[in-house]
Amino acid sequence: MFTPENVILGLKLAVSLVTVLLIASLIAISMGYQKLHGKINLIFFILTLIAVVGFEAIIRWVNPQLTAEFTEEQQRALSIHLCFSVPSTILLPFMLFTGKWWGRYHRKLAFVFLLMWTGTFITGVFFLPHSFTPAQ
Repeated sequence: MFTPENVILGLKLAVSLVTVLLIASLIAISMGYQKLHGKINLIFFILTLIAVVGFEAIIRWVNPQLTAEFTEEQQRALSIHLCFSVPSTILLPFMLFTGKWWGRYHRKLAFVFLLMWTGTFITGVFFLPHSFTPAQ
């Protein structure tokens, strides 16, 4: 069940689905629906944290050997993805906090977050290996 292929596919799906929410959130704010923007962002935050904690639990505790058999290229792709996904995940609570009370800081953080999330999406969907080849 928790094979490398399934975990990578699950990760790609999770990143894609929450990205759709992020786009919906940006559309809502651009149309002036600030409360809807906030509600969508809260759902985005919750689902992203569930995905991060879930995948970490699977990789660290359920099947720690899951990524041990990745090739060097696959390990590198995962490392690059984590360089974007970890900072964007760390920024999430700050985004929610500043969005609620300090809009001026929220917009500045939003720019950084959008850059990090773009990297998360691109590396997660396009650079992570689509199939698993065990290291020789």
